[in-house]
Amino acid sequence: QVQLVESGGGLVQAGGSLRLSCTTSGHTFSRYAVGWFRQAPGKEREFVAVISWSGGSQFITNSVKGRFTISRDNAKNTVGLQMNSLTPEDTAVYNCAASIGNGAPRTQSEYDYWGQGTQVTVSS
Repeated sequence: QVQLVESGGGLVQAGGSLRLSCTTSGHTFSRYAVGWFRQAPGKEREFVAVISWSGGSQFITNSVKGRFTISRDNAKNTVGLQMNSLTPEDTAVYNCAASIGNGAPRTQSEYDYWGQGTQVTVSS
């Protein structure tokens, strides 16, 4: 069982930045693609970004492209989501998830493990 823990959420003003981290203990991340999803109040959870196990493939959803970047350090078992130029529309609970395999999936059903989530609130 892979346990994922997100950190780095919080309250930030519009235009600010946050860096989310997803880590795991007891297992290596290196076999898993890791994705970030978010769920805003009253909305369905949506895909944000994914990075393949090697880091060679990355996808960022259009609504945050150019503002968010995803990266990973397999030696530290950490995947980061750097979020810049935040807007109130980015307010959501952000979850990381892990998917075993060589791909970089963008659908929730392709993920095997999920973290509990971290709240990001952007004030106007």
